Amino acid sequence: QVQLVESGGGLVQPGGSLRLSCRGPQYIFRVYEMGWYRQAPEKERELVATITSGGMTNYNESLRGRFTISRDNRNTTMDLQMNNLKPEDTAIYYCHAKFEFPSSISEFWGQGTQVTVSS
Repeated sequence: QVQLVESGGGLVQPGGSLRLSCRGPQYIFRVYEMGWYRQAPEKERELVATITSGGMTNYNESLRGRFTISRDNRNTTMDLQMNNLKPEDTAIYYCHAKFEFPSSISEFWGQGTQVTVSS
């Protein structure tokens, strides 16, 4: 089973910043599209941002400008820099990896890391 391991979550005050990281196997970072999703209490999981192996990014438009996704394929890490955090950003944040084969999709999820924005 592929292991995607998130770190960096925690408690932060409104207006503060956090940086999440996801580590995984080399072959994932070589070809898989990766991303961050989040799930707030009693809400559906939603896209935060994705980044291809070549560095092309896609954001939840409501988060663009505050959140920045990046990846370092050589060191097998993917980061999410979150600035000006708001209470509504409170959620469990999940690392995700996906590769589309001609007739199937390979995807993996991390266990999640809790982000709480509160004064």
